[in-house]
Amino acid sequence: MIAPQLTDALNGWLDHCAALNDAAENTITAYRADVMGFMAFMQVHHGDAVGLGPLARITTGDMRAWMAHERGRGVGARSLARSLSAVKTFYRWLSDREGFEPTAVLTIRSPKFTKKLPRPLEEPAARAMIDRVECQASEPWVAARDTAVVTVLYGCGLRISEALSLTTRQSPLPATLRITGKGGKDRMVPVIPAARDAVAAYVRLCPHDLTDGGPLFRGQRGGALNPRAIQKVMEVSRLQLGLPATATPHAMRHSFATHLLTAGGDLRSIQELLGHASLSTTQAYTSVDAARLMEVYDAAHPRA
Repeated sequence: MIAPQLTDALNGWLDHCAALNDAAENTITAYRADVMGFMAFMQVHHGDAVGLGPLARITTGDMRAWMAHERGRGVGARSLARSLSAVKTFYRWLSDREGFEPTAVLTIRSPKFTKKLPRPLEEPAARAMIDRVECQASEPWVAARDTAVVTVLYGCGLRISEALSLTTRQSPLPATLRITGKGGKDRMVPVIPAARDAVAAYVRLCPHDLTDGGPLFRGQRGGALNPRAIQKVMEVSRLQLGLPATATPHAMRHSFATHLLTAGGDLRSIQELLGHASLSTTQAYTSVDAARLMEVYDAAHPRA
């Protein structure tokens, strides 16, 4: 069994992640499962209860045994890399708190895997998606709401969590929104007229009280809109449009970035709009063919 002291430490770390790192609920759930799975393996591996003492004495060989076990039961390289990252982050926090040396864990290399590039929609497909989601709801206000959310995702490049975190105090939408993204990092995002108009149309039709400072986008009963509602309406719409399974709410954000870059937008500016800490993340996020990149280069490169 896992010692209560270690369970308390894990809970303390998860609380730390939620409070200081602004980790989403799904992320916290995944962290817990990853670290609990690791500790469960170590318990069987060593044939004894796992506590702070045994955990502090884990060797490089123990780590390799765990990783081999995970691969042996069919865990892919990407998933294992995620689990290892969670374990390392927990160890770093725990070692600082308990004063032991975490080198054996922190120096283990993550398995290599090929990063999947995002698949944004073509511009006509993105527009068709916005038009199609309006046709799915039986109630006009719900149709207007879904259209507004998807328009904001595409028009402002927001994450679904960021769009659904907008409050009634931000309505009508201003020309520029202050968005708090991952890690509590703020960024300023321009709001295109189409997004402002779509939100205004939703607000006019919404039967719920939107003057209370609560969530801007509401569910059927008036509570905060669940992201699954938007995911579902997009699933139905993409089937009707013959679009791939990658046509998700997050794909609208990918599309926003890619279409800006295709139009000649500056990569650094797009990085700021998306709230990426690293330019390499923005580069991977966008999908522009090499020929178009060369056109942008040729047009922008200074010549003597």
